[in-house]
Amino acid sequence: MITRRTHVALLAASFLLTGCGGGALASTEGAPAPARETPEPVPTPSPEISVEVAPQQIPGLGPKTWAKVPDTARQAVVVTGRGRDSSDSTVVLHQRTEAGWRAGESWPAHNALKGWTDHHLAGDLRSPIGVYTLTDAGGLLRNPGTKLPYDRSGSFTAPGTGFEGEPLAGSFDYVIAIDYNRRPGTSPLDWTRPMGAGRGGGIWLHVDHGGPTHGCVSVSEEHMKELLRVLDPGQRPVVVMGDGPSLAR
Repeated sequence: MITRRTHVALLAASFLLTGCGGGALASTEGAPAPARETPEPVPTPSPEISVEVAPQQIPGLGPKTWAKVPDTARQAVVVTGRGRDSSDSTVVLHQRTEAGWRAGESWPAHNALKGWTDHHLAGDLRSPIGVYTLTDAGGLLRNPGTKLPYDRSGSFTAPGTGFEGEPLAGSFDYVIAIDYNRRPGTSPLDWTRPMGAGRGGGIWLHVDHGGPTHGCVSVSEEHMKELLRVLDPGQRPVVVMGDGPSLAR
């Protein structure tokens, strides 16, 4: 029988191995024209044009990627990697309105040390490409106001240093579980791996520590708190993640 202490120890080890955790013309018909004078031209009213027309599809996503975005999703966190083998990326939160999809600000982010992959494996140091639901959150610190189920636990402590020698402390102060090889509706700490341990897991959105991750996506603490406060399970949020060319497929 696995005790809670053993479970926590296994979890801590797993972070090191598999994750990071027209207008109309006016008519003059019938009006008498002045004698020997040419009527002045009638001005054409300017058509009313919307200043901004929101796209019905999120820019940058090709047909293969777009087909994976659920019709019910009204929030999408789009993570676009700088390159297939790059650990640098950007994050933009898109929200669907009656007029279409509207994009928020672009935030700098990190992904896995070796970039991206279509077939993530435990320990490959690449982030999984795909579209995944966002259902659960947690962290070492108290809930900052999210509507997502939030698990506050001391097990979100991040020890040691990153790939560039940067301290990892505080990285898991706030996390959002990415539903890759995990059971939605459970704490981000849940160790269930539906596809098997070999396909990795523990892929999260979490606080940036200033360097590449094992497989997660990280943004600043300020932006993590903003995401947590905005994401709403009633809006069926998803994350769309990968390098630019892969997302454009």
